[in-house]
Amino acid sequence: MRIALHTHVRADRVAQYEAAHREVPAELTTAIRAAGVTSWTIWRSGCELFHLLECEGYARLLTELEHLPVNVAWQARMADLLDVVHDYSEGGADAGLPVVWEL
Repeated sequence: MRIALHTHVRADRVAQYEAAHREVPAELTTAIRAAGVTSWTIWRSGCELFHLLECEGYARLLTELEHLPVNVAWQARMADLLDVVHDYSEGGADAGLPVVWEL
């Protein structure tokens, strides 16, 4: 499945956000892949962030990463940089953007 997400980086934290993503822990990327993600791309326009994930199941990803220590630490780091943090709870599975059109 593909899921698109929209988040927002704080205007005074853009450089730190981009720097953090140049050094995502290998343990975290391994866990993300193990949770069924085959691709995750983030684009930035100003402070707006657009994510596109390809995965076996977004709910499965959230469940497998929610309490994983490396993800908990990463999310704490991101919470300082983002206006809205990624929701890893069961309700977070509904965070995807609705598809309006496809070619």
